[in-house]
Amino acid sequence: MQRGCMADTKDSIFDFDTIVDRSATSSEKWEKYRGRDIIPLWVADMDFRSPPAVIAALHKRIEHGVFGYTHAPPTLVEAVLEHLERDFGWQVQPKWLVWLPGLVCGLNVLARTVGEPGDEVITFTPVYPPFMSAPTLSERVTVKVPLQLVAGRWVADMAALERAITPRTKLLLLCSPHNPVGRAWTRAELLQFADVAERRDLIIGSDDIHAGLILDEGIRHLPIATLSPETARRTITLLAPSKTYNIPGLGCSFAVISDPQLRKKFITAAGRIVPHVNLLGFTATEAAYRFGEAWRQALLRYLRGNRDLVEAEINSIPGLSATHVEATYLAWIDTRAAGIENPAGFFEKAGVGLSDGADFDAPGFVRLNFGCSRSLLRTALKRMRTAITT
Repeated sequence: MQRGCMADTKDSIFDFDTIVDRSATSSEKWEKYRGRDIIPLWVADMDFRSPPAVIAALHKRIEHGVFGYTHAPPTLVEAVLEHLERDFGWQVQPKWLVWLPGLVCGLNVLARTVGEPGDEVITFTPVYPPFMSAPTLSERVTVKVPLQLVAGRWVADMAALERAITPRTKLLLLCSPHNPVGRAWTRAELLQFADVAERRDLIIGSDDIHAGLILDEGIRHLPIATLSPETARRTITLLAPSKTYNIPGLGCSFAVISDPQLRKKFITAAGRIVPHVNLLGFTATEAAYRFGEAWRQALLRYLRGNRDLVEAEINSIPGLSATHVEATYLAWIDTRAAGIENPAGFFEKAGVGLSDGADFDAPGFVRLNFGCSRSLLRTALKRMRTAITT
């Protein structure tokens, strides 16, 4: 399947080095430190312009001039199905798709879909904060199983997972790839998760929003629902183009649910509270999946360079350490050996805004977003080194 007219174009037509001024755009990322000399490397959106094909498609749609209520166009559904089969070997039927205005919204609907108030949702920590808040907001109980650092790699403690499951545990919530530790789960690991879910009769909720951002070459993202028909029947997979193509502000995501009864429960849980996707989100999503592949490949090459820079620099700063980032554009940094009481506040004073690990259930860590120009990243890393060593 042709991925777009620019599939063979060289990286040089895509500019990731130029710093785009976001100061007058009400950017959540940049407004946090408005008027202060702090480089924002916290919330997970990138500073790069979106793919040219996406921008062009939005211009064309805007020129039409009528912005009424809009369904997902058949051409978009076709593009999504082609994307899932092409990139993941996943054959999905159109009726399996449930459109959502955002991934966090999907997590909250998912938590309401499975079980009853008082039932348990189990997940691995540290993890993206809505994984812990969505169950609570849905009158469920969040059960946290800490990941283990083994030989410099974060892995799931399967024995601890088994011990934590009770008769009231109904949902296993996975982050795949995992935010913030940057793991791309292997087939063997996913098979273990699926086995536990089968034996303990758990529904699997899998947030695969970073699926398009596998940085290690030779690795392919594997949705857990593709392991077997049995696993698929108990899985709700959440996906979106927002992180990969840097269009999170356009609010378009979707769930893939093959089991009709589970899909009906999910739609019922969403009810009339969840709004429709806005039409520009649909437009951008279709353009990204149809024509954004050359841009995505260039982005991955650039992010690999940024990742390698971050890992080399952080691991050479006394008291700091970073594990290898297999996927995402987020580095997970351990500051505990540096003896810093409030690492996020400490680095803010040094002019670098990072996400506080405490929000991910891991005090003493910080998360660094390296989805930015390399020159800005170098400046931020230099500031961090100076703050620690002087």
